[in-house]
Amino acid sequence: MEKWVVSAKKADFKKISEQFGIDQVTARIIRNREVIGEEAIEEYLHGTLEQLHDPKKMKDMEKAVSILQEKIQKKQKIRIIGDYDIDGVQSVYILYSALRECGARADYAIPDRMKDGYGVNERLVRQAVSEGVDTILTCDNGIAAEAELALAKELGLTVIITDHHEIPYAQGEYGEKIFHLPSADAVVNPKQPDCPYPFKELCGGAVSFKLAQALFERLGFPQKKALAYLENAAFATVGDVMPLTGENRILVKEGLKALNRTENYGMRALAARNQIEPGKIKAYHIGFVLGPCLNASGRLDTAYRALKMLLAENEAAAAEYAKDLYDLNASRKEMTEQGVKQAVKLVEETSLMEDKVLVIYLPDCHESLAGIIAGRIRERYHRPVFLLTAAEDGVKGSGRSIESYSMYEEMSKCKELFTRFGGHPMAAGLSLPPEHVELFRRQLNENTALTEQDLQGKIVIDVPMPLDYISKPLIEELNLLEPFGKSNEKPVFADKNIHILTIQILGKNKNVCRMQVQSQGGARMDAVYFGDTEAFLEFLAQKFGNTALKQAMSGKNSKITVSFIYYPEINVYNGRESLQIIVKNYC
Repeated sequence: MEKWVVSAKKADFKKISEQFGIDQVTARIIRNREVIGEEAIEEYLHGTLEQLHDPKKMKDMEKAVSILQEKIQKKQKIRIIGDYDIDGVQSVYILYSALRECGARADYAIPDRMKDGYGVNERLVRQAVSEGVDTILTCDNGIAAEAELALAKELGLTVIITDHHEIPYAQGEYGEKIFHLPSADAVVNPKQPDCPYPFKELCGGAVSFKLAQALFERLGFPQKKALAYLENAAFATVGDVMPLTGENRILVKEGLKALNRTENYGMRALAARNQIEPGKIKAYHIGFVLGPCLNASGRLDTAYRALKMLLAENEAAAAEYAKDLYDLNASRKEMTEQGVKQAVKLVEETSLMEDKVLVIYLPDCHESLAGIIAGRIRERYHRPVFLLTAAEDGVKGSGRSIESYSMYEEMSKCKELFTRFGGHPMAAGLSLPPEHVELFRRQLNENTALTEQDLQGKIVIDVPMPLDYISKPLIEELNLLEPFGKSNEKPVFADKNIHILTIQILGKNKNVCRMQVQSQGGARMDAVYFGDTEAFLEFLAQKFGNTALKQAMSGKNSKITVSFIYYPEINVYNGRESLQIIVKNYC
């Protein structure tokens, strides 16, 4: 059971409430998201595109634009090399469409996840040379491809890197970081230590969007032309799980507006295939419905399908690609469930259960699903997880972490074990020889400073709010806090001693629990729980007895009282509105 803690950050909530015309509950949530000071609160609530930073502030941006301008004028061939995930596909789409708009001779290549692995590689470099390419333009990759891009320069190619991943580094004699940049004519990545760009957390798609903005400005195009790619940058930002703070928040907020009136045939077809009504797309849909369809293309087939859907020139072609992606994602879900079951079995039936950092080797698992399965296992055990699979050239894997464990830094301590590795604090990718698997597991666990406290799951409650305080205006005001995602999570509310009056189990799979509840103050409303209903009923039976549970389930008033973590909603049924809560957890 996770530990429940109340966020106790201090501020003058009454003053913030009066100054910005918001409820004190909303003011408290904003403070909990570390939005501090009048200017930051104003931007958080009402930020506009005018507050986005000038792309030219990014190191080498002007240099990259100058090179591209020259290549366009000389009609030299530019090849965009992207990545096979959501961010990579959207990045390629932005740069390819923008360059074509500028009259460039541009095409694209996306590595095959299984044959090539991540990012630009020797095969792609040699292929570019043999096909008369003059310039390689990377997006969402390239910053770690030192050998591959050195080869590109040796073979006479112009190289422009656009990326957002951490800059590779070695530790100096005194523990200082010595950064290594690949050979390139321009490196556009806000994570460079000497890059003056004020916001460092852009995804690859957002960096590509910035490059499109700067290029259009240089060539005299109206700026609104570049804003056509805002929806793609927003999609990539959510899909790559970037923090929805600062500039990203504005990009996603405004990008979602654009996405909901998109003219892109592919985007429209994918939303329709997933039965999302026009105008109703939220960040949630990108993260959990539409995004996984794009990702499934690069995982189980080729990312070219996802890109072709975005580039489709009519409704019929777009619908066909959207159906393919939808079906691929359905297969991916099924394969993921099998992988999760195998991983859980391995953890619980072996000595892995004693490890603080889980290194799970499933040789037969589809390597493209490693990251998703690692994420699911991390949620289950609240530990950093590396999920490894057998690949053609050894062992490949993906890692998903917890807040107190930086994967990239910990892997840097045993980098001699890998043939290749890279990533962020929260996620990583790696390749290593089979004989190093057990050594990798041992070294990570010997080196870790994780404590038992770090490994205990924690739910941070934004506001302990009695159900009596819920109102329609408050729920509508909470919409101001969207889009929700990393670093701007959906608010968490809690109330205790809630009396459960009645319980109904609904749904084809009996996975919905609808209750009528009453607060201590007397407010009555519906509560809906979408979790493991069997475990919930078992919990109630153990705590209050089978008689009390049967009473509640037969519609009679029971003596059951619980504490709920919840989110309030307005339920609309047959044109009538009522307040209800969605239960996220209980104790």
